Amino acid sequence: MTEKIENDVLIIGSGPAGYTAAIYAARANLKPHLVSGLEPGGQLTITTDVENYPGFENVIQGPWLMEQMKEQAVKVGTIFHNDIVTSVDFEKNPFISKTESGKEFVSKSIIIATGAQARWLNLESEKKFKGFGISACATCDGFFFKDQQVAVIGGGNSAVEEAMFLTKFASKVLLIHRRDSLRAEKILQERLFNNKKIEVIWNSKVSEFVGDENPNTLKKIILENTLDSTKTTIDVNGAFIAIGHDPATSLFIDKLKMDEENYIITKPDSTETSIKGVFAAGDVKDKIYRQAVTAAGMGCMAALEAEKYIAESLN
Repeated sequence: MTEKIENDVLIIGSGPAGYTAAIYAARANLKPHLVSGLEPGGQLTITTDVENYPGFENVIQGPWLMEQMKEQAVKVGTIFHNDIVTSVDFEKNPFISKTESGKEFVSKSIIIATGAQARWLNLESEKKFKGFGISACATCDGFFFKDQQVAVIGGGNSAVEEAMFLTKFASKVLLIHRRDSLRAEKILQERLFNNKKIEVIWNSKVSEFVGDENPNTLKKIILENTLDSTKTTIDVNGAFIAIGHDPATSLFIDKLKMDEENYIITKPDSTETSIKGVFAAGDVKDKIYRQAVTAAGMGCMAALEAEKYIAESLN
């Protein structure tokens, strides 16, 4: 039997954007409900050391930070559902959202904070060293590879930008690309080729990541040439996968305006989507910064805008 839950604000997704939205909405006495989704806590749950989140002198752990945000949201009155939203209906207000467990939320407003996921190579050895030498965020983890040799896998704008950023810390950056030319913008390529710290390895793909166990430590990458299938091994301390991100927006396709990469479009200086009363915050709409602190800021904005929307709808 379907459990129907009427509410002022439904937050779909967790992570810094969802949790912050929940904190602000609860403090505004909106009694928000939050459906945590497939990966509660988002990408930070697979980020071990976090050194750039304001307010902490020492390195903190990503999963710990997310747990603290969740506990704060609970303490101020957020109602959590360890569930997955499977369908949404934005045709009329109140909005209807259904979940995998059979709940039906009838909501005056909705905040979407489903985030985005980095694309991975999907190698068994890659899973082994995620967070132990393998990362998908140079901005987050580049500092830990000071004066060491690292690799970046990819050939688009994000790969080139990550490689350039890593030269601030690493002694050498190896950019590994499966073709003989990059897809990145010409001006970025020019900067890359002029940087003496960067070496491009063409026509190559990662065959395997190799390292030590207990603790897991990345040491080498085995490459396979895409032209003749020959294999070579390179020594690295870190590897950054930069083959793009995918926003978790499949649930909202044809329901909200999105860009060509399916990131949700919001109004300028706002988190409001193409439908009044529906807001989007964090990596689900942000493909530029993708930081925990910016996601949290947008979560705050979304909650304040939802509060204002509900207040105006009552008048």
